[in-house]
Amino acid sequence: MDKIAELEELSADPDFWNDMQKGQKTLQQLKNLKDKVAKFQHLQTEYEDILTLIEMGNEEEDESICEEVKEMKTNFLQAFEELHIATMLDGEYDRNNAIVTLHAGTGGTEACDWTNMLFRMYSKWAAKAGYEVELLDMLDGDEAGLKSVTIQVNGENAYGYLKSEKGIHRLVRVSPFDSSGRRHTSFASCDVMPEIEDDTEIEIRPEDIRIDTYRASGAGGQHVNKTSSAIRITHFPTGIVVQCQDERSQFSNKDRAFKMLRSKLLAVKIEEQMKKLAEIRGDVKEIGWGSQIRSYVFMPYTMVKDHRTGEETSNVNAVMDGNIDNFMAAYLAWIHS
Repeated sequence: MDKIAELEELSADPDFWNDMQKGQKTLQQLKNLKDKVAKFQHLQTEYEDILTLIEMGNEEEDESICEEVKEMKTNFLQAFEELHIATMLDGEYDRNNAIVTLHAGTGGTEACDWTNMLFRMYSKWAAKAGYEVELLDMLDGDEAGLKSVTIQVNGENAYGYLKSEKGIHRLVRVSPFDSSGRRHTSFASCDVMPEIEDDTEIEIRPEDIRIDTYRASGAGGQHVNKTSSAIRITHFPTGIVVQCQDERSQFSNKDRAFKMLRSKLLAVKIEEQMKKLAEIRGDVKEIGWGSQIRSYVFMPYTMVKDHRTGEETSNVNAVMDGNIDNFMAAYLAWIHS
């Protein structure tokens, strides 16, 4: 019992988590550097291969090589554009993992279904981008969909890309929950924060927080129903409350919850700085209905339009399947213009 008590006391100490996170951050930075070198080397090899094929075609006067060169050129330019976009990810936390929280807004069951659709869209985008998605918290809707969901997207530059999604997302469609077939407008908010492994300026004092444990809900089998493994942390100075119940152990849930709290505290800090300095246009404003950043129209026509950048497409189905890179690229170009 003494060992268990000692472990519980240790796990409640924020300094313990700080030390743990320093080692994780170093490993992540090493992986990011290796990935970046590998992408550059691959692009350099492709460029040299194209030049070699062109020389061979000229020497042998072989026109059949032209088609192969054109295909390689297309692939090269696509990879080059991705690398170019990556150069715009120059924010202090752009390289970090991202914590994405979706909340259903106006629209009742329809809004909960819309939140679930956005959850699916971002999950599919992450999978295509080679990122790992971890479910941190989820609250089901009363009838369908999700009232809220929090995920962590792990991978280099995850926050740099996903920060473009922060704001209100509006859906216009004929509701599948309306027997009269009427058109409905629904809203969901998307909050995006960088995962903070260690930040000496983000201090969490033990006397400023309360840690509560409770039984996790939802899927998970007998373990979920028999142990109080879920964690809720309340930060008194700011009123911020974070919770995590997806991990199997209380220890792991507490680790996640502390990371989420650090990220939320950082988001508050960044927002205060941006308000004082007015460094960012448009996207830093109070979240409310009528301030949507993007509209997804399924009826009477099909259109997805970003109201900040003007980027739009009529292929709604592709967007809902996670093809949102054009919106992210347009946003990055917009904030750097």
